[in-house]
Amino acid sequence: MHDAMPREAVETVIIGGGQAGLAMAYELQRQGRSSVILEAHGRVGESWRQRWDSLSLFTPARLSHLPGMKQPRPDWAFATKDEFADYLEAYAEHFGFDVRYHARTERISRRGDRYLVDAGDERLVAEQVVLATGAYQEPKVPVFATDLSAEVRQMHSSAYRSQRQLEPGAVLVVGAGNSGAEIALELAASHAVYLSGTAPVFPVRPTSPAARIVMPMFLFAATRLLNTSTPMGRRMRPQAQNHAAPLIRTKPADLRRAGVERVARIAGVADGLPVTEDGRRLDVANVIWCTGYRSDFSWIDLPAFAGVEEPAHDRGVVRDEPGVYLIGQRFQYALASSFIGGVGRDARFIAKQIARRVEQREAAPVATVA
Repeated sequence: MHDAMPREAVETVIIGGGQAGLAMAYELQRQGRSSVILEAHGRVGESWRQRWDSLSLFTPARLSHLPGMKQPRPDWAFATKDEFADYLEAYAEHFGFDVRYHARTERISRRGDRYLVDAGDERLVAEQVVLATGAYQEPKVPVFATDLSAEVRQMHSSAYRSQRQLEPGAVLVVGAGNSGAEIALELAASHAVYLSGTAPVFPVRPTSPAARIVMPMFLFAATRLLNTSTPMGRRMRPQAQNHAAPLIRTKPADLRRAGVERVARIAGVADGLPVTEDGRRLDVANVIWCTGYRSDFSWIDLPAFAGVEEPAHDRGVVRDEPGVYLIGQRFQYALASSFIGGVGRDARFIAKQIARRVEQREAAPVATVA
């Protein structure tokens, strides 16, 4: 039987080898604790490599590195998605993390005071599990997307790579956050583009001289002031979790100059075509849903995760599952929790909790899994 196969005992399993998982491994290493990273892809950084071709980071290298190792780019340069993926890969190699590749985690369950982790050929029993799968797991699209005509080419932004994927004819981009705005601007060079949605606008362009003052101040506020320990942060958290982030690089004026037409919210479908809430039916050949993601923990066989998008937790420490932790979730503790430059602080906090827990267990041994 599969369950009778021997399991490898490890101290801490980190699910996911993106920036959150790597920061977690680094901070555990600093605490003198061991960990194993389970990465679903064949390389670290692969989820970045699979994003759209022209993507580059919205924040400069100075504000977009993980703890212990800066990006090999000038401070105010913006890495492409592939350059950042290469940085993540170099980071894992530099610190010698134990990364297991092609190990997509299929199930986590509890046996006694340990956790059983099944990830393909990897079968582990762990004292702690850190869920570093991040906030961008399951693409969200409205339920009426299935009513679009089969002749309309539709895809989520996670599947978009370049205009070569699209049919001739107009494009509707739904969702005007950073991804939607940048994709709409790119496609305006080859297609008629409609853009539905709104988002707040960051006060300066990231490439402007003023950004060298404003962006570090924003990251400081997003880390130190806008968190669940402050009244302002607690008020902001629900809005930050459920609304688009401010437009950073692309501005509304850029979209107007490129000929992108802004339209009202998409309310449904009529005769196979999208319809706005003010009743306009859009004759388009393509729809790109830039409508975000939801967390997906349905593969975790633990009561705290049953029927919820996110379990109750305190700064990533899951309340009803001792030894299980989250990292990289939107506004997990602070607005910066899902930022590249902000995840290190949460990793440092969780690593200290894990180190303390391991020390307590070592001082008072408990039963192990047979």
